[in-house]
Amino acid sequence: MITVNDLAIQFGQQVLYKDVNLKFTNGNIYGIIGANGAGKSTLLRAISGELEATKGTIEIGVGERMSVLCQDHFKYDDCTVLNTVLMGYKELWELNNERNALYAKADFTDEDGIRAAELEEKFANMGGYDSESNAGALLEQLGIPVKKHATKMGDLEGKEKVRVLLAQALFGEPDNLLLDEPTNDLDLETVEWLENYLGNYEHTVLVVSHDRHFLDAVSTHTVDVDYGKITLFAGNYSFWYQSSQLALRLLQNQRQRLEEKRKELEEFIRRFSANVAKSKQTTSRKKMLEKLSIEEIRPSTRKYPGIIFTMDREPGNQILEVKDLKAVADDGTVLFQNLNFTVEKGEKVVFISHDARAMTALFEIINGNVAPAEGEYKWGVTITTAYLPLDNTAFFNSDLNMLEWLSQFGEGNDVYFKAFLGRMLFSGEEILKKVNVLSGGERMRLMIARMQLKNANCLILDTPTNHLDLESIQAFNNNLKLYKGNLLFASHDHEFINSLANRVIELTPNGIIDKLSNYEDYMADARIQEQRQKLYNNEC
Repeated sequence: MITVNDLAIQFGQQVLYKDVNLKFTNGNIYGIIGANGAGKSTLLRAISGELEATKGTIEIGVGERMSVLCQDHFKYDDCTVLNTVLMGYKELWELNNERNALYAKADFTDEDGIRAAELEEKFANMGGYDSESNAGALLEQLGIPVKKHATKMGDLEGKEKVRVLLAQALFGEPDNLLLDEPTNDLDLETVEWLENYLGNYEHTVLVVSHDRHFLDAVSTHTVDVDYGKITLFAGNYSFWYQSSQLALRLLQNQRQRLEEKRKELEEFIRRFSANVAKSKQTTSRKKMLEKLSIEEIRPSTRKYPGIIFTMDREPGNQILEVKDLKAVADDGTVLFQNLNFTVEKGEKVVFISHDARAMTALFEIINGNVAPAEGEYKWGVTITTAYLPLDNTAFFNSDLNMLEWLSQFGEGNDVYFKAFLGRMLFSGEEILKKVNVLSGGERMRLMIARMQLKNANCLILDTPTNHLDLESIQAFNNNLKLYKGNLLFASHDHEFINSLANRVIELTPNGIIDKLSNYEDYMADARIQEQRQKLYNNEC
């Protein structure tokens, strides 16, 4: 349990929040949401003790242990993978080090023997004798094979380090678990594993994430950082988003009487309560929803970008034909081969693979940026494309400001381009900022503005939610649902995929699986799962 009393965080003249009083209780998972810069990660840092609060106190239950997902990916570079995980249970790690040091003494005394016996008892009670096997099992479940457990952290790839640090945070089932963006760089199946793991977790969890499906799957409560305050709601992200949007619509209608607002919101809460699912805390959660005060629901102060994709022309019946395509990575790995498929009008195709490089290779090939190892592709004569690449670094090696940069990609005057920048929440003097100093999120919003200028009838998106905040992801997702053209994309965002795709194509080194289906139905198909296993194991 974590208790926050009269908390205030202030940096200079900037007050993030004040008068914060919260209690995070055992068995619940709290999803923390808020606009970029609102102070979500700052709250976790204050609770963990990394950051000293301006005012107030934070207490955890007596004898309870806290674990935090480490954000420094280089901190353990000189340690082995297995030891990095074991260090996550600090008390057990230090106890074991003392125990080993005692046994290594050349002049082992009677006093040492008594101390050793005490340590052995504590070690056993803390699960020390199973710690290495448990840590190893956790690593394997997160996709780190046994052959890498003795490897130095500094020799791992960045995505592998993320998984090891996540294993470190989870190791030993801490009483209080703080996770800041735990799904970053995880593939869809590993995210699903984490959802299931946390779904059975019996302790207190605070999590910051931009993954809406993940927040919905695990959260019993939502902690909203807004209005310079922190407010706790029963329910997950979707409940918060839908109720906030409803409150905004009612607020905008000034003729709506208070009683009508109350009735509509109460009906919404009643319906949501009746449909609460996938949570071991269902009963208590329903009770809390039923007690939720109507006055607590306020429209958010967050701003959502205006992402609107239009088409200059209707696509014809011939979209894209791919024949015998093959791609090989720089290290010689075959990403896919004998790739054959035809995209039909109206299809929104998600491409998935155990190796994310496969999708990037395919998109780079069909956009004409890279030549295939073998095979060919052909676009229909009516098709125009707009591409959002995984790596946009080359676009921003420039001293141009935002307005000048965007003007390169279309025709029109400054007013025309300022309108597109304004849609993406850039305005005033901000549009004169040099593009080579922009953050990852700002760059992504500019790339989306660039795509909108093309009025293309086929969009190609390589992991489009990277670096975007929840508001931008929601706006992006909502518009793509309405988009009438074709969509070819890859993503690690479960909600983004499942709400958009009507066809799934899985790329493997030994063939493809192609099904007209949404993602969840695809993954639930037992025959497809058997086929996937065979293809990845080269049994076909």
